[in-house]
Amino acid sequence: MRRFLLFSFLAAILTAQDRLPPIAADRMTEAQKKVVSEYKDLRKTELTGPPWSVMLRSPDWVIPALEMRLHVANQPVLGNRLTEFAILIAAREWTNNYEWNAHSAAAARAGLSDAVIADIAAGRRPTNMEGDEEMVYDFCAELLHNKSVSDGTYARALARFGEAGVVELANIQGYYVYLSMIMNTARSPLPAGANPQLGRFPK
Repeated sequence: MRRFLLFSFLAAILTAQDRLPPIAADRMTEAQKKVVSEYKDLRKTELTGPPWSVMLRSPDWVIPALEMRLHVANQPVLGNRLTEFAILIAAREWTNNYEWNAHSAAAARAGLSDAVIADIAAGRRPTNMEGDEEMVYDFCAELLHNKSVSDGTYARALARFGEAGVVELANIQGYYVYLSMIMNTARSPLPAGANPQLGRFPK
């Protein structure tokens, strides 16, 4: 029993460990300092936390990834509500609490219903979705689970959102899975004072 408790304690510590914490300014390379400055110029804020602080280990990735983030924020092809919905689907699939905590609030502000957000958080297909939300959910769920999109789901998304919208949905899933993979690998913690809203994805 004592050995089991010790193992559980060590496992909890390991799970909570921030493997790739922010790098102190005086320990950055010149390449990292340059990217931090470029990030600030583009986003008008400091580079202080994940996923950017994790990516900084490979600084050439930071600005291209940030430019994709700025596109999602500033030029949402699908509008804010559906964009945030698609982001939540990816964050839930990868149980990434950092992105979920940021985007669940943004999704609510954009008009996504509390019931739909709660269903996604619980890992189930939402009930009472609007028609365009249903198309987004089916497209994203198929792409994540089946690694492809069926002809029927593709045709419905294409008719509603056009080719740019279809590509945007695939881009959002790929991008936010990418960010989730980085932060899940690093075991990046939530901002101070934030609580995780997602448990392990139900099987």
